[in-house]
Amino acid sequence: MTEFRDFWSRRKAAVQAEAEAEVIAVEEQAVAEQRAELEEKSDAEILAEFNLPDPDQLRAGDDVSGFMAKAVPDRLRRRALRRLWRLNPVLANVDGLVDYGEDYTDANCVIENIPTAYQVGKGMLAHVEALAADQEEPEKNSEPETPEPEVEPEVREEPAPVQIAEVEEPEEEDSPPTPRRMKFEFEG
Repeated sequence: MTEFRDFWSRRKAAVQAEAEAEVIAVEEQAVAEQRAELEEKSDAEILAEFNLPDPDQLRAGDDVSGFMAKAVPDRLRRRALRRLWRLNPVLANVDGLVDYGEDYTDANCVIENIPTAYQVGKGMLAHVEALAADQEEPEKNSEPETPEPEVEPEVREEPAPVQIAEVEEPEEEDSPPTPRRMKFEFEG
C-alpha cells in the first residue's frame, strides 16, 4: 500500500510543479513583452512612465529602489547603480582587500621567451649546482690569510641588579577535599 501512496503523492507533486511552471512562464512572457515595448522607447519616456528621476542627476541619499523593478530596462538600472556607487563613499572606495580584484589576464605583461634557471623535470638543479661550484672555488683558491690585529672589545658597564621582593604564599593545608554530592528535589 505504501507504493500506491507514493505514486499518488509523486503524481500530485508533479502536477503542482507543472502548474507553478506555467505561472512562472506566463509571468516571464509578460515581463519579456513589457521589456520589448520599453526597448523601443527612449530613456526619457521610460523615466516619465515609471515616474523615476534621471539616473545621472541622482544625489547622495536619493532612493534608487525604483530602478530595481523588473520592468525597468537593464541600461537604466546600471546607470542608476553606477551613479550610486560613485556617490556613496563606502561603495566608491575599494579598500584593496578584494580577493581576485586585479586583472591577471593582461597579455601585455607576458614576456616572451623569458630566461629562467628552471628546467622541466629537473627544477632549479643547474642553478643550484652552479652556485655550489662558485662557493667551492674560493675555498680551494684561497691563500692563507694573515692574522688581523686583535681589537679589544668594548667594555660595557652593567646596570645594578634589580632586587625582586618575593611574596610568601600562604601554606595550603593538606586536608582532603570535601566530597561533592548531587542533591535532587522533586516537586509534587
